[in-house]
Amino acid sequence: MATVVLVGVQWGDEGKGKVTDFLAQRADLVVRYQGGNNAGHTVVVNGEEFKLHLIPSGILYPDKLCLIGNGVVIDPAVMINELEGLVRRGIAVDNLRISPRAHLIFPYHCRIDQCEEECRGTGKIGTTCRGIGPAYMDKAARLGIRVADLIEPEEFSTRLAYTLKEKNKLLANVYYRDLFDFKEIEAAYKKYAVALRKYVADVSLIVNQAIEQGKHILFEGAQGTLLDLDHGTYPYVTSSHPIAAAACLGAGVGPKKIDWVTGVAKAYITRVGEGPFPTELTDETGEHLRNRGHEYGTTTGRPRRCGWFDTVVARYAARINGLDYLAITKLDVLSGLENIKLCVAYQHKGEIVKEFPPTLHELSNCKPLYEEFPGWREEISHVRKNGDLPGNARRYLERLAELTGVPIALIGVGPGREEIMVNNPIF
Repeated sequence: MATVVLVGVQWGDEGKGKVTDFLAQRADLVVRYQGGNNAGHTVVVNGEEFKLHLIPSGILYPDKLCLIGNGVVIDPAVMINELEGLVRRGIAVDNLRISPRAHLIFPYHCRIDQCEEECRGTGKIGTTCRGIGPAYMDKAARLGIRVADLIEPEEFSTRLAYTLKEKNKLLANVYYRDLFDFKEIEAAYKKYAVALRKYVADVSLIVNQAIEQGKHILFEGAQGTLLDLDHGTYPYVTSSHPIAAAACLGAGVGPKKIDWVTGVAKAYITRVGEGPFPTELTDETGEHLRNRGHEYGTTTGRPRRCGWFDTVVARYAARINGLDYLAITKLDVLSGLENIKLCVAYQHKGEIVKEFPPTLHELSNCKPLYEEFPGWREEISHVRKNGDLPGNARRYLERLAELTGVPIALIGVGPGREEIMVNNPIF
């Protein structure tokens, strides 16, 4: 038996979908524990690309039970569209379960999200405007509507009537926007209830029973450590907790039941949205990484900002998450570069900084300090053993592991499911 939490080490988009899909081969359950459809995981199977936003990546295996925990916020329209899209492509979805404790996203959440972002002007966060933040706000304010309410018609109507009244006041008197019609939303969501009812089950109970039965369980997070609401580059963060500790909250398991934590990181680093980014490359090298790595958002299509791997960030993520292993993705993207840099520390007001700064002001004024490595010309997507990698690639990874203090278990050398090297089996 093993319970493994998979987390993003950087600002999200690290390739967690690919690693989740790979590890799901050995898992019995795959559990999504936070976030919403502001996240996107891309998985390539036999040359066919699947883009998932809410449904765990393990859904591509018909024998894996896939669960959506109470920590996730669900837009039911997006969920149903994603389910129908998978079915059209021949993917069975009967192995999906949704926690009744998960909160729902409504059209008013999306509109409020857009209004708030517009009001920030030059101080915008870079949100996807999918309603994630306002949904989590309602959850904290005890105004939220859960999946459990959705499948109880009378309870749903009562709660929607009260909440919508409050939201329409906000839209009319603060943002001067059109109001939402109660009957229209009620009718749409009651149809969603019919479609989703059969998937609803007590996820916490299922997971804990599976642990007692000695099954392998993979907990899948969205976004990355630096987008965590408490530990990320606040306020340029998401509205939930992508870190490993959130797996316990978002799936309903005790911390003693987690065996391993694996962090996923690109061989370089990217981020979307606003906020400081010490190793960002705005030159031809950054453009090379973006184009070769297809660095455009799965959810929004936005071009990602690209930079050199930052070991200050990785050490911070290792501490916050208690990382046991690293999974390095997209090593192949670095092929063809003459030289490769690795950020080992920052310089701030003449001083060397080796720990990630707690404030945005300090981080904004940090300059990266690099070690430089010779690159390699060889294509590596066919490589399956560490010894078969080009020598310069091996030396780069060895130094990366040394500086982060975390051993590398998996190495992605291409987009496909099979294009991955195993240094240490996690399950």
